Amino acid sequence: MSDPSGSTADSADGTGDAATDRSPSDDDGDPDPHAGDEPDAETTAGASGASGDEADATDDVPRDVRKYERFKKMDGARYERVNEFLRDRTYITAREWAIARLCADFRTETGVEMTKIGENLPELIPFMTDTYTPQAVNQARYSFEEKVTKAGATFLYGAMSGFFTAEDLDEMMYEVTEVAKFLLEVEGVDLAVADELEAEDRISEVMREVRASSADLRGEEVRCPECGHVHEPAEE
Repeated sequence: MSDPSGSTADSADGTGDAATDRSPSDDDGDPDPHAGDEPDAETTAGASGASGDEADATDDVPRDVRKYERFKKMDGARYERVNEFLRDRTYITAREWAIARLCADFRTETGVEMTKIGENLPELIPFMTDTYTPQAVNQARYSFEEKVTKAGATFLYGAMSGFFTAEDLDEMMYEVTEVAKFLLEVEGVDLAVADELEAEDRISEVMREVRASSADLRGEEVRCPECGHVHEPAEE
């Protein structure tokens, strides 16, 4: 199953859900069956003149769902725009990003609360307008994990292959780190400047070590990241 506003983008890479996995809300013609629940979740039940149906609907939303604070910066965002941003900079789609985040946040000792995530998806994520079945939630999570693994293997091979200089890797890591930090900030993570700089320095140091160790494995010359001296790898 895919979000109505992002179905085209999702199906383009084969991550769309089968029709049998769609929840009933997909077939009733209402693109956003829960529209308006989240903003009034705390006040609807006690509002003057509220109907009994509205109060019941509010009571049906779990407390931890009503208190979920991530993605609040995305209020008013449309799925297509979010999906386009991610597609231009990453391999994942908007639904995969959102559901992967929810699976990490709604994890208990017995596993991920996939039913709760799927049934309350529009309340949890501003740009998602449809509910999902547990199977669809699991499929999106699996797709996210698979893409991260493939992207990681591609990047690490590039770093280990000798295609890039140490300076190239520094520049590349800066660019990808900026995208990752932006996504974290959108989710609601507060990143201190000092922590950001420290993380960037540590990442840069690790990547230089990866490059040097990889050159050693390939039997190629190694350039010292400190003084720039080039030497041959020591033989065993």
